[in-house]
Amino acid sequence: MKRKQEIESVRWDLALRYRLIETVAWWEGRLTTNHLMQSFGISRQQASKDINSYINEHAPQNLEYDKHLKGYVPSKQFAPLFIDDSASAYLHLLNQNHERAPHIEGLALAYAHTEVLQVPDRSVRPEILRPLLKACREGLRLECEYVSLANPEPETRLIVPHTLIYTGMRWHVRAYCEKNRDYRDFVLSRFRGDPDVLDHSEMAREADYDWLAEVSIIIEPDPRLKPAQRAVIEADYGMQNGQLVVESRGALVQYVLQRYQIDPHKIQTKASAQQIIVANLDELKPWLYE
Repeated sequence: MKRKQEIESVRWDLALRYRLIETVAWWEGRLTTNHLMQSFGISRQQASKDINSYINEHAPQNLEYDKHLKGYVPSKQFAPLFIDDSASAYLHLLNQNHERAPHIEGLALAYAHTEVLQVPDRSVRPEILRPLLKACREGLRLECEYVSLANPEPETRLIVPHTLIYTGMRWHVRAYCEKNRDYRDFVLSRFRGDPDVLDHSEMAREADYDWLAEVSIIIEPDPRLKPAQRAVIEADYGMQNGQLVVESRGALVQYVLQRYQIDPHKIQTKASAQQIIVANLDELKPWLYE
């Protein structure tokens, strides 16, 4: 109880910096003063002071300084005090930080007159996520077990992950698959067991041509709609000259269409149900699944 009271009494702005300290150390595996400086706009001296106060006043067993890495790493006894160490909490933080700074997210402001649909998270274990992050960061091969609808029994895969992807509903990792000799997307909730981090690989993000491909997706109102109806749709999506142009990576085209609830292989019978279409569908076919 005393420890909880001590944590709750920490000044809010300092608690936010402690949250970042624990998040970066635990999930990224290396913490430096630069992380605090860049996130909070503070001096190196202040960042160093914050790290030292975290260690000396709250968690003396959590961090160790690694001279080789020139940063702090989590100890074997690491036990977070200021964050939820679940994988889903970290993934949500990643998603939110694309739109706002981590210290803003940390305020957890309550908006009384808003309601956000809360969709249950797909299960992702920390034992899965941490090796994936390490492999992405350092360009390493990963031996793992994976299941799919086509192969529901766990199958050993050798992959080289490079980027985590959030589609709005679930998390994937983009990786080179040695079995298929191609870059594929793997759903995080479908990994089984504990992955083993292996050696370095040359199959990095720079060799993933579908990932590097820059694609424009042109969305228009369904032409079967009446002019007044099309005007409503154009306003809904903020279209200019009757079009919404969405820039995407080739590898992510399918997910963009899913977010807009567009089935590239099917047109709704009623225009009022379809509402929008992809005007340049033929150009996008190299990146669409059958």
